[in-house]
Amino acid sequence: MFRLRAGFCLLIQLLFIPALLAPRQGRPIPPGMREADKQTNSPIEAPVASKRSASDPAKLQEEAAELAKLSSEVPAQIAKVNQGQLPKDLKDQLKRIERLAKSLRNEIAP
Repeated sequence: MFRLRAGFCLLIQLLFIPALLAPRQGRPIPPGMREADKQTNSPIEAPVASKRSASDPAKLQEEAAELAKLSSEVPAQIAKVNQGQLPKDLKDQLKRIERLAKSLRNEIAP
């Protein structure tokens, strides 16, 4: 009985130990995944510095003066709106203020 049990244990060991020692092969990796990993892990190139043209000081001064003039007129026109009157050029004037402010901001901001 002891020999039978020892023989059975030896047989089990001979069958399963090589399977345990063999390298495991998981799911196969699709061909595109390896290439994507290479590209993902590749070094990042430095961004190209954009060259801004030099700002024209006269143009900046002119836009700033126009912006100041337009914005100084807004409180009086808003007072008219509060009285129930809608100045016909208020909407256009506010849009022009936005455009001037954006233009100035883009010229002076890095």
